[in-house]
Amino acid sequence: MKINKTLILTFCMSLLMSQAFAWGQIGHYLIGYMASIQMKNSSRKKVEKVLFPMSIARSGIWMDEIKSDRAYDYVNSWHYLTSKNGEYDPELQEKGGNAYEAINTLKAELKAGNLSPKEEGEKLKMLIHLVEDIHQPLHVGTGEDRGGNDVKLEFFWQQSNLHAVWDSGMIDRWDMSYTEIGDELMRRWTSDIITQYRNSTIDDWLKEAVALRPMVYKLPENKKLSYSYGYTNRDIVEERLIAASIRLAEILEEIYG
Repeated sequence: MKINKTLILTFCMSLLMSQAFAWGQIGHYLIGYMASIQMKNSSRKKVEKVLFPMSIARSGIWMDEIKSDRAYDYVNSWHYLTSKNGEYDPELQEKGGNAYEAINTLKAELKAGNLSPKEEGEKLKMLIHLVEDIHQPLHVGTGEDRGGNDVKLEFFWQQSNLHAVWDSGMIDRWDMSYTEIGDELMRRWTSDIITQYRNSTIDDWLKEAVALRPMVYKLPENKKLSYSYGYTNRDIVEERLIAASIRLAEILEEIYG
């Protein structure tokens, strides 16, 4: 059988790119699913109308899908930002923009209105995606290892990198659907937790991500991760997913409530 080298190269590049950007599909679906359940019916219906035919959960992966469309190359650096100490420093960011600037700009544009249906739909899908992304700790990078992509390791005896482990590796190992995970996590919601996460700013989100770095980067010397790393960090992953969903719901209601 003749091997199509171009096809294989394209597939490998696609795989690498998918590891470089965001929560995996389950993570994005999960956050959107939990956010939609928290929202008031009136606000949710307005958001769903803008996103139709996509659901709030489904729309969270759109910004990763468009990375293969050169017309959207301008958003490539929006998925992440760099912070050394939990503060936002414009001097450390990519020239093409970053998650911090993009979230603030998209919120302002959607609040102002005067957008075509296509513009509003795309900007809303971007905002949803970026709010979700920035709650994955490695999307607030050190500026030294491309958000963990350069930290090569083994995860359950497969070649991977630290970023991919946090995007999807640990969540996929749970072997549950996004609705199954969401239904379990939502059992932990209390009014105190919701108030705690809602009463925060994007600057607080950066501080949270940086505070988690010691745990994220606590790797064995041989860089072989399996059950122990996933067990130790599961609470962090779950907490980040819950926080993202509560804050996403708050932002969507702020705009469409």
